[in-house]
Amino acid sequence: MEHEKPLWIVQGANALLDPVLRPLFRVLHLPVPATGELIPPHLVMGLLILLFWTVVGLILRARLSVENPGRFQIVMEDLVSALLGLLTDWIGPEGRRFLALVGALGAFILIGNLMGLVPGLMSPTSSMSVTAGCAITIWIYYHFQGIRAQGIVAYVKHFAAPPGAPIWLAPIMLPIELISHVSRILSLTLRLFGNIFGEETIIVVLLSLVPWFLPIPVIMMSLGLVTATLQAFIFVLLSIIYLQGAVALEHEHEEHEHDHGDAMAHHPQAAVA
Repeated sequence: MEHEKPLWIVQGANALLDPVLRPLFRVLHLPVPATGELIPPHLVMGLLILLFWTVVGLILRARLSVENPGRFQIVMEDLVSALLGLLTDWIGPEGRRFLALVGALGAFILIGNLMGLVPGLMSPTSSMSVTAGCAITIWIYYHFQGIRAQGIVAYVKHFAAPPGAPIWLAPIMLPIELISHVSRILSLTLRLFGNIFGEETIIVVLLSLVPWFLPIPVIMMSLGLVTATLQAFIFVLLSIIYLQGAVALEHEHEEHEHDHGDAMAHHPQAAVA
């Protein structure tokens, strides 16, 4: 949510970087925003997330131990194992190679969602620019992986003739599939943005109306914690499902033909009929 009153950390970032970036804007002939508005709040929050995970990674690396892992290491290993389990269950053993991008997006979105619960900060995911960026990233990525796994001809072909569909449906299926895939960007963007923006707006309004010692703001912030985690999980799960659909179509088609061949082998009379 874009606050009417600038956040102190956003003001500090602009004060620090404005003298450096403003001349660069002029050299590149870009529109120069007003003083104090050169770096938008959601970009500052995004940089904070990057800094946060960098520090976490350095701390974890320094304390990494196979024989005597600490609690923090165990928690992080459990999270990675859970994500690997999802990737393997949906995509198969090759799903492990998607861990880096899917995990990075999930980590960014989770911390971004939770930042709105911290006084003095905001959720970058309450900005549509950020949620659209995440949605476009995974959209491009799963199409790239689909082309890489199947080849561009086979991958484009499945839009017109998905496995099991008769070829004469191609003129109908192609526009439907194209619209469906393009709409995924809008769906991912608006789902994440709408939930986080709405939750953050309600919390800010309640905190301005109700004192901290009353339970209503505490309850809302507890619900916000659940919502933030759930929305990050949904985004990750949908990303995995889209990847599975892109890279496993040919595999599913081969399995379908294999199962059909087994059925004919077990029931030769059906093949004769």
